[in-house]
Amino acid sequence: MASAKLKEVIVVEGRNDTLAIKRALDADTIETRGSAIGEEVLAQIKRAQASRGVIVFTDPDHAGERIRRIISREIEGVKHAFLAQHEARGKRKIGVEHASPDAIRAALGSVRTEWADPRDEPPLTWEEYIELGFVGQPASSELRRKVAELLGIGYGNAKQFYRRLQVLCITREELFQALERVGKDAVDES
Repeated sequence: MASAKLKEVIVVEGRNDTLAIKRALDADTIETRGSAIGEEVLAQIKRAQASRGVIVFTDPDHAGERIRRIISREIEGVKHAFLAQHEARGKRKIGVEHASPDAIRAALGSVRTEWADPRDEPPLTWEEYIELGFVGQPASSELRRKVAELLGIGYGNAKQFYRRLQVLCITREELFQALERVGKDAVDES
């Protein structure tokens, strides 16, 4: 039995990403054709967001993050799907095109909607973020990577990751459960 078509349109970087999506599920895509997103592509994404909704699903690298920022700045309320770098690793590059159909389906099954209302309390203050070790410690980068993977929100440097926690509405409860799990996994590995 064939699966139903995904309602939202998935924004990817290129043709090979579209082919990987099509191997995983029935969905329509818009290709940005690189990180310099033109006005025509932004207009397509805006139309898709207004009619069907949009899921931004870019490579877990610098260019992919740049595309996410541009789209988020221009189009309100988009959803985001993330792959961990190890799920998107090819022989020479990292990209959606290298991910397995299962990894793609899992990422699209746990999308996050962006919301930035300045009246909302942040789930974590910057001071708490520092105290928890997300920045300024030798293992901060690895902690962010592990928590990002558990939450399905993609890795980021210290400032990007803090902002992502806010914008994707990660609750304190979700964050502390992930931190607890990371701590438990570290104990289990030793």
